[in-house]
Amino acid sequence: MSDKSCIHAGWLIDGSSGPIRKDVLITIHQHIIQSIKPAPKAAFHQSSPFQDLSEYTLLPSLVDCHVHLFMSGTDDIAARKRQLEAGYDELKDVISEHIARHVYSGVGAVRDGGDGKGLVQRYQRESLELNDDRKIPHVREGSPHHKLIHVKVAGKAWHQCGRYGKLIGRSPAPGQSLAEAIRHEARLPEYSRPDHIKVVNSGVNSLLCFGKETLPQFSLEELTQAVNEAGRRHLKVMVHANGRLPVQIAVEAGCHSIEHGFFMGAENLARMRDRQTVWVPTAFTMRAYASHLSPSSREADTAKRNLSHQMDQLRMARELGVPVAIGTDAGSLGVHHGISVREELRLLLEAGYTIPEVVQCATKTGAGLLEITDMGLLTPGMPASWIAVKGNPSGIPESLKHIIQAEWLVTPC
Repeated sequence: MSDKSCIHAGWLIDGSSGPIRKDVLITIHQHIIQSIKPAPKAAFHQSSPFQDLSEYTLLPSLVDCHVHLFMSGTDDIAARKRQLEAGYDELKDVISEHIARHVYSGVGAVRDGGDGKGLVQRYQRESLELNDDRKIPHVREGSPHHKLIHVKVAGKAWHQCGRYGKLIGRSPAPGQSLAEAIRHEARLPEYSRPDHIKVVNSGVNSLLCFGKETLPQFSLEELTQAVNEAGRRHLKVMVHANGRLPVQIAVEAGCHSIEHGFFMGAENLARMRDRQTVWVPTAFTMRAYASHLSPSSREADTAKRNLSHQMDQLRMARELGVPVAIGTDAGSLGVHHGISVREELRLLLEAGYTIPEVVQCATKTGAGLLEITDMGLLTPGMPASWIAVKGNPSGIPESLKHIIQAEWLVTPC
């Protein structure tokens, strides 16, 4: 059997934010894209040796840059409490199921934002013991094909003692700076080191007081030293930050991504544009809160207002040219792993992003943030890591409910 395959795609969104291409022939050799050309008329003939996806749209595998794999999005309060209290033996299957849901939703990479017990990092370590690459294998039910997904973990996040963050992390030891804590962690065996550093630099968004901002957890000097220390270990820093001052400090300290960024304001968006700091807005969290809380409650109303404000910030970000990556905060109330990616995409479309721009946020920008070089674009020389959805691109994100993975459908030619 030949190791060369040819695909006739009805539409191609390559992840670059460039124009959508119609009727293209993609030639793949040993899983690497060799060429993308206009499809010849022969491609339309039933007897031609092409994989016929002429009624499908192809796009790169998706990237979710903010998840919490140890938690599910269930609104069952008792179940959420059990997950928060559970140990590794109880949650390893839950983590595995959450990863599988991402795979089935077309997600090829996730970045975990931390858990207080380091359970996801342990899961990653034990899964990778049987795999040389930094990918975790999952198998599609009923299929002989494996799908490898990148799982990047923070382990335990860092927060200031007495401030928000215990759920997802821990504090530096008494008398220890954040930079010193990061340096100490770097001395641990390689399998215990994180893929990136997660820092919490604000509180959470209030669902009682619209627009309430909290003080930063770390000063500019503290966070700058921490970023420099992480840089010496070749680790990027993702920062939970809401409000003007916490975000300003995180951006000026050189952090690589701002997570959430509610109520950060236009000046911070301009700073992020100038420094090319990636914004991971996690906007769908507020729509999920609003739909799961009592419709007439103050909390639901505030969640709706929070979402509206975040949408305004997204519109400004697009106008300014701020790099935006998709992150769902999956594991939050009502934010389910895998399927919530399309809800985040939907919000970007509502904010005025074009379909190619939205796909870029969900592919190239996310892959770049996670420093993954084998996905994010569908161009010659890149691996053929794609998903296909039925119909033309106007069906996105709804069409993402049913996808075809590259690994599950390749025909020799």
